[in-house]
Amino acid sequence: MKHIALILLALLMTASTIAFAVVRLPSIFSNNMMLQQNANVAIWGYAKPITKISIQPSWSNKRDSTLSDQSGKWKTKVSTPPCGGPFTITISDGQPVTINNVLIGEVWICSGQSNMEMPIKGFVNQPVDGSMDAMVHSKNKNIRLFTVKRNAKTTPQDDCQGSWSEAAPESVYEFSAAGYFFGRMLNEITRMPVGLINVSLGGSTVQGWMNPHALEGTDYLIPAINDSVKSWGSTPTLLFNAMLNPVIGYGMRGAIWYQGESNHKRPENYALLLEKMVLEWRNLWGIGEFPFYFVQIAPYRYNDGVNSALLREAQLKASKTIPNAAIAINMDANSPDCIHPSKKKEVGERLAYLALAKTYHVKGFQYSSPFLKEFEIKGSSIELTFETQSGGKLTSFGKEIKGFLIAGKNRYFEKAIAAIAGNKITVFSASVKEPVAVRYAFNDDAESEIFTLAGLPVSSFRTDDWEVK
Repeated sequence: MKHIALILLALLMTASTIAFAVVRLPSIFSNNMMLQQNANVAIWGYAKPITKISIQPSWSNKRDSTLSDQSGKWKTKVSTPPCGGPFTITISDGQPVTINNVLIGEVWICSGQSNMEMPIKGFVNQPVDGSMDAMVHSKNKNIRLFTVKRNAKTTPQDDCQGSWSEAAPESVYEFSAAGYFFGRMLNEITRMPVGLINVSLGGSTVQGWMNPHALEGTDYLIPAINDSVKSWGSTPTLLFNAMLNPVIGYGMRGAIWYQGESNHKRPENYALLLEKMVLEWRNLWGIGEFPFYFVQIAPYRYNDGVNSALLREAQLKASKTIPNAAIAINMDANSPDCIHPSKKKEVGERLAYLALAKTYHVKGFQYSSPFLKEFEIKGSSIELTFETQSGGKLTSFGKEIKGFLIAGKNRYFEKAIAAIAGNKITVFSASVKEPVAVRYAFNDDAESEIFTLAGLPVSSFRTDDWEVK
């Protein structure tokens, strides 16, 4: 019996060694995945310590190799061709593991809070406009989707739960609506395969997606907590550790971001936080100043004054101070009583307009909302000049404009009359003889009444920097 027991033990040890010897890959490297085209993309995983790892992609005759470290971790880079596929990638430490149905195309990170997380199927009592049409027409092998499962940790994680899938009704149903509509338009217009990695969580603050280094110089401290904390989204670094860190370094073109609602109570520091977050993401990815396109929060009745207008103002500031960034204005969301607007198609496509124009250099269309360029006091009125594209003109589509306020030196704002002429708006009020400042839609829930002829809305704004109470 003792002899048999020793044999069984030896067999178990052999089996354990064999199981451990097989290369293990993080979930982001799996069947159906998309890799960034024309790039040196990172691939990493785990194996036996100090073991040679070979990587053979089917698009190349070149075999790359690397060595695992003493803990068994390994990482290398592989050159990818222009868009194409499907391909395979075989990774071996003596026992091969093959990743099948790999496409080469354009990869984008989709991150933020619930308005990015909101799936095509919608939330309870909160639908997405056009969801049925989007789902039934979604089957497309050239769009690949990966959603990082919700998680939060006090320490950085190497892996996450998730899997790649081809776009089809059953996969699109659960995927980010804003992200999907963004990717669908990119694929349709560029004719290139598009991969989307959804890393978002409802209720999350910007500081939740920042690591300790990025938070330096702010008043947000890393609390002494454990992994059972309930306030995942609002606690600094937890989401970064558990959801973002596992995909940092994965080859991609750029990122889209839809977040800000959970920071509206402290708008004064949002621009700095977002700048720091983007800078640190770019440092960690190590691929330069990749495109960062984000959504301005929509009008909504927070019932706390003008904080969300101040947050939108901070987002506008960030769009100008963050290199290679741009903002999609969402002032026509038509959802003052629901924080999750149903117009996700418009949001996704406005993000796509920015990417098509600024990243893929598609020309001949208006891709951005107008922004206030300058203002001039002219007697009893103030003339506002807007930065528009290709000589574009402003319009209210024939409706009266009610969202302007004007003030004199006493800083008391009165309702104003506004008249549009080309890319200029003249604002005046009989009650203010010597105006010095103008505000437009500058409260929580006022929607834009001014658009480009293509239908892109003007953001809320103000010309003053007075303290807002």
